[in-house]
Amino acid sequence: MTTPEPIIRTHELTRRYPLGGSEVVGVDRVSLTIAAGELVVLKGNSGSGKSTLLSLLAGLDDPTDGRLQVAGYDLRCLSEARKNRYRREVVGMIFQAFNLLPTMSVLENVCLPALLAGHPYRRTVARAHELLDWLGMRPRGDHRPAQLSGGEMQRTAIARALINDPALILADEPTGNLDSRNGERVIELLRDLNHRWQRTVVIATHSNLADPFASLKICLKDGVVTDATCDS
Repeated sequence: MTTPEPIIRTHELTRRYPLGGSEVVGVDRVSLTIAAGELVVLKGNSGSGKSTLLSLLAGLDDPTDGRLQVAGYDLRCLSEARKNRYRREVVGMIFQAFNLLPTMSVLENVCLPALLAGHPYRRTVARAHELLDWLGMRPRGDHRPAQLSGGEMQRTAIARALINDPALILADEPTGNLDSRNGERVIELLRDLNHRWQRTVVIATHSNLADPFASLKICLKDGVVTDATCDS
């Protein structure tokens, strides 16, 4: 039986940032192989390199050195047009700060990435309604973000991340601005997304909420993958 190609493969992936006359290392020679369908918990304290690594995987930042392949894309060799396509079609991002557009309704926020990708309007709205139903947000579809609780904003952000049916979901501290009850609910939704829809999910976090559901746990310290226990 043929082993499927990993969805994420990095080799000595490094990102350095210039700072005055010196450099700051965001991630340092990170080598990973992650199979499709994993629920990965990326642990580490603030400044450990979690967000840098997610930005590289999302195609939002470029490596300084090393190799980076995601879902068959070599991210170091992509033109800007192909990188935009990769970000639209392959990756769904969920942020701690939600990043919803304040002048748009819940439904409009969810539909926006698909409409920008050129998907038909009616099909996009129908898909958005399906996602909002799953997340219990259909009754809030006409509300603006300012009218939502933190948990409702994060569920809206999850729906938006899924609207283009991405293979990979990257969640950067998705419970960081939520109380414990809503944080647990968001992690349960990400677990459901991984189990039911077979999506690969990478959760960068310093909390322990997602630990019981992880099929793979990766620990970062000072930009380096360690063999530590991942305790925060």
